[in-house]
Amino acid sequence: MKKLLDKNLKAFLIYSLVVFLASVPAYFLIVDFIWRTELHEHNEIVALRAKENFQRLSSDTAVFRRSIEAWNRIQPEAAIVPVNAMNEDSVYTIYRYNSFAGHEELDRFHGLISYFTAGNQAYRMTIETNIEESYETIAAITTVTAVFFLLLLGGFLLLNKTLSRKLWAPFHETVGKLEAYDLKSQSQIPLPQTDIIEFESLHAGIRKLISGNIAAFREQKEFTENASHELQTPLAIVQSKLDLFLQTEGLTEEQSAIIEAANHSLSRVSRINRNLVLLAKIDNGQFTSEETVELTGVVKELTGDMEDFLTEKNIRLALDAPGAYTVTGNAVLVEILLTNLLMNAIRHSAVGGELRIVINSGLVSVANSGASPLPEDKLFKRFSSAAAHTTGTGLGLAIVRQICQLHRWQVGYGFRDGMHHFTVGFTGGKEE
Repeated sequence: MKKLLDKNLKAFLIYSLVVFLASVPAYFLIVDFIWRTELHEHNEIVALRAKENFQRLSSDTAVFRRSIEAWNRIQPEAAIVPVNAMNEDSVYTIYRYNSFAGHEELDRFHGLISYFTAGNQAYRMTIETNIEESYETIAAITTVTAVFFLLLLGGFLLLNKTLSRKLWAPFHETVGKLEAYDLKSQSQIPLPQTDIIEFESLHAGIRKLISGNIAAFREQKEFTENASHELQTPLAIVQSKLDLFLQTEGLTEEQSAIIEAANHSLSRVSRINRNLVLLAKIDNGQFTSEETVELTGVVKELTGDMEDFLTEKNIRLALDAPGAYTVTGNAVLVEILLTNLLMNAIRHSAVGGELRIVINSGLVSVANSGASPLPEDKLFKRFSSAAAHTTGTGLGLAIVRQICQLHRWQVGYGFRDGMHHFTVGFTGGKEE
């Protein structure tokens, strides 16, 4: 994961580097063009003055000839020579060794070829100027630009880091308060005040969202509390009426069977109602108290209460708990979790099967004999295992998963050696 500012900064750095690299040839072309233009003007001025002077000296042939000879000796590469006809002026650029430089490196020269007449004779004049210094100028400008570019870039990074820490402070504070917020507090988050429009829009959206969640939480909590009474009471009344009707004299066996089936279905509906209410309470976070629970003692007590079920299906029980292991959590939910795991194992074990319970530091494993693996993708979903031929509600394992999610425990399933293995990894489990 990358920070938003880092992504923007990376794009800025790449763009700046591309612009800087593109500026180097641009500097070269522009400076070299300016340099050659100025030297061309210089050569034209020198040629114009030389022409005027030679034309003035042309009246004295001897002086004129000696002046041209002197010019050619002083500037052998820029000679004045007689020609048969006048031509238009032209310019050129040439690389050659400079005999006066004292080194063997090639120098660049910008030349001007111009024509003039003196004493009815046409002459060609060559003017050359060394422009090798333009490279040094370009190198110097590039170096200075690079230095200031690095200074500007370093200053921008420092300034961006300093300003971003200040500008994004309200955002980070808001994120921290959102992470620490508990909906069960039923209160708004005290968001920081800021004059930044985007952050204020974010805060307004958060306040609106929290207000809606608080209202929904209260309605759901009220529904959970009402459902526990409004549904359970009429179910209990109907079940009581059926029990009384079953005791009525003169009922046929068929009528008694119908009443027993209705009573059985009603009991299952009542259990489903209680389990749904329990799931709703867990979802609403209504089990907040935590205490130290001794797992081994709870399991022994539960298996003792389920002894009739074990005897009825002739299930062999094997408990492996060498020590007294404790876990921190809601005591009621821990007992419900263990009860559901054990009842699920007993209910789905064949007659004459085996039930193995292993308890150690931070882990409880409940295994029961079985013929084939269960579909793990549906195993912990609500009503996934409820069926007409079972006495379960299809909510037992869903409740186990909800309890584990509430406490940040890990629940898992595996099938090996002809046994279904359900495990719960407790965080903070220890041996006493």
